[in-house]
Amino acid sequence: MRKLSVGVAEICTLVMLSVSGTAEQKLKNCNEVRAAYSSKGFNVNDVPNKGVNGAPLKVCPQGFSCCTVEMEEKLSQQSHSDMKAPVSRLSTNLQSTFKQKHDHFDKFFRELLKNAEVSLHNMFVRTYGMMYVQNAELFKNFFEALTRYYASGSAAVNLDSMLSDFWADLLERMFRLVNVQYEFSDAYMECVSRHTDQLQPFGDVPRKLRIQLTRAFVAARTFVRGLALMPEVVNKVSTVSASPSCVRAVMKMMYCPYCSGQVALKPCQNYCLNVMRGCLANQADLDTEWNNFLDAMLSLAERLEGPFNFESVMDPIDVKISEAIMNMQENSMQVSQKVFQGCGQPKPNMAFRSKRSVKETGFTGRFRPYSPDARPTTAAGTSLDRLTNDVKKKLKHAKKFWSTLPETVCAGERIAPGDECWNGTAKSRYESVVIGNGLANQVSNPDVDVDITKPDIVIRSQIAVLKEMTSWLKAAHSGNDISVEIDDDGSGGEESGSGCDSPSCDTDRDIYFSTPPNPGKPRVNQVVVGRTPSAGVPSQGSMVLVLCGLALALLAPHLR
Repeated sequence: MRKLSVGVAEICTLVMLSVSGTAEQKLKNCNEVRAAYSSKGFNVNDVPNKGVNGAPLKVCPQGFSCCTVEMEEKLSQQSHSDMKAPVSRLSTNLQSTFKQKHDHFDKFFRELLKNAEVSLHNMFVRTYGMMYVQNAELFKNFFEALTRYYASGSAAVNLDSMLSDFWADLLERMFRLVNVQYEFSDAYMECVSRHTDQLQPFGDVPRKLRIQLTRAFVAARTFVRGLALMPEVVNKVSTVSASPSCVRAVMKMMYCPYCSGQVALKPCQNYCLNVMRGCLANQADLDTEWNNFLDAMLSLAERLEGPFNFESVMDPIDVKISEAIMNMQENSMQVSQKVFQGCGQPKPNMAFRSKRSVKETGFTGRFRPYSPDARPTTAAGTSLDRLTNDVKKKLKHAKKFWSTLPETVCAGERIAPGDECWNGTAKSRYESVVIGNGLANQVSNPDVDVDITKPDIVIRSQIAVLKEMTSWLKAAHSGNDISVEIDDDGSGGEESGSGCDSPSCDTDRDIYFSTPPNPGKPRVNQVVVGRTPSAGVPSQGSMVLVLCGLALALLAPHLR
């Protein structure tokens, strides 16, 4: 029995010596390391032909090794690139996706504006002829102002004031036309403008249109601004450099197996997670505000699909303005009488009296409703619903982008599953606990030294940028336009305009028409006497019929 025990011991000793001899032989021969090292673009002569004992390595385990201090330095530089590559690729893809979405939305909204202008022009030329052509500048300026407001917001155009001026100018031109037998001074027309709110010559159209335009434009331009911000934030965050301690940790994780001749050995997944969570700790802190921003974008996208639909406001705007003109035509007698009562009886127009011999026939034509078939083709070859459905999927996919970067990087061929992996010191199970995301959690990171008292300045500034943009998105969700003018010190900001004056914003009813008016006092434009304003069908009052017939007769040569 004693002889058998001795025999087993001798066999075990021989096996251990054999295994040790094989490992030592592998280290003595560094050919695999030389091949792997040179494949990274380094000089193969940096690698010793045989393992070196007692090399003073700074990162990798010391002892019998195929590594040198010079190799460690070069592999550290390679580690920085290797860690940055997957993060950069993911960031670039995210930037490209939302840069494309921004361009699609911006092109769509601008084409809608242009199509609406062309549609109104074509419709009014057919309906009003020379009377429109001679006053086309009023409508041209209207669409130019809308385009400036879309591009720059209330910093460039006060939407309420612009709309008040438009209706006041249109009223002046039409009021002169239906009362051509009188002369009106600029002071008299100022009085007319002051009574616009009480007169409501265009019916309820101006109020409804103001609410529709404000909500739709604020939502559209704020959403596009949010899409433009995303690539900017990602680009700035992606420029944040890795700390020296992070580079050392990555080098140890990826290349220290080279030193023991195990060039194909990949890190354990949990080991990789701890290293990457330490390296990307500051980026993970961006996640909370990033997700809040995305939630606000998604909420505003819902508004764009429903009550704040830019397409449904701009597409029929020509019909809405024509409806207002019809209201003025049908109520011109009552409007004129109220004006005369409030502003006084105007002086007779002597030039008109001298032309009374013209045949007094009434103009009985009516405004022709515009056929939907004649409406312009869909802008940018798509629709708002299709655009928003697509971008909502992308926004949802982008949530938790920063906090999941470590998991995304530590996957696939970059790690080894199970226990047959590199744990930082040997080929064995990784025993340490995986720590959480964010800077505060890195105080207990076993693999990366992170100074939790020094948050990255660039990332903190982007957190503030996202927080501010989120507040704008939430304001736009309620129909409010927040205009921020940047001062020299970077401060300043004011809220300008409101498209949501009641809780009805949050109902499923037609919120365009359920909000009480909030008119402002219009500014009065000087109107050149003698210009023929845009007009439509007069009321049944005989005097208006006669006067409009006379005006049309005078314009007849131009209409042929």
